[in-house]
Amino acid sequence: MWLDQIGEFEEDYDLTLFDHTRHDSLPDMVSAFLAEAPDSFNLAGLSMGGYIAFEIMRQAASRVEKLILLDTNARADRQPQIDMREDLIRRAGEEDIRVIAQELIEYLIHPDHMSDKELCDRILDMASDVGAEAFQQQQRALIGRPDSRDFLPSIICPTLIICGEQDAMTPPKVHQEMAELIPGATFHQIADCGHLSTMEKPEQVNQLMKDFLKS
Repeated sequence: MWLDQIGEFEEDYDLTLFDHTRHDSLPDMVSAFLAEAPDSFNLAGLSMGGYIAFEIMRQAASRVEKLILLDTNARADRQPQIDMREDLIRRAGEEDIRVIAQELIEYLIHPDHMSDKELCDRILDMASDVGAEAFQQQQRALIGRPDSRDFLPSIICPTLIICGEQDAMTPPKVHQEMAELIPGATFHQIADCGHLSTMEKPEQVNQLMKDFLKS
């Protein structure tokens, strides 16, 4: 997911990738991360990474210098979304995780990118690397996450919000909502882009992040 950012930022920044495959709740994930994290850091999270970022802000807001939220959502799941996740948990225990991921790709990227075999293969490889058990834990963590909208006005660090204009999973309207609730937040949409903006439009994402981190 962050491959195109690692190569772009590793010379100027000490990068750490958050491991969210070992726990089935966001508080536990974050507690484990913070025990090993630097005293202060810039924080970027896409999709589930955004939900994790909200929990980091709850537990250790003073350690976050700048926050970048990409293709995520401050709202909790509604019942249809919970039902969908519970079905995915069941299926992951019975089916090949790559089969499930193949079905989800159309919701993750812009329709024009469905013919990009390299991109689609990367997504399938990501699913394989995570594995069925960790995928199930992640879905349980997402089901249990709180609604963060009441918490957003307390975020006072500089915040950048990015989303794909055609993000089907977390559409622009929920990013606009976050931008209105976080004081001073900056919001950018990326044209012809779905949910996985770091992979679909890395050049645009990288430039937005660079400009923000250097400002």
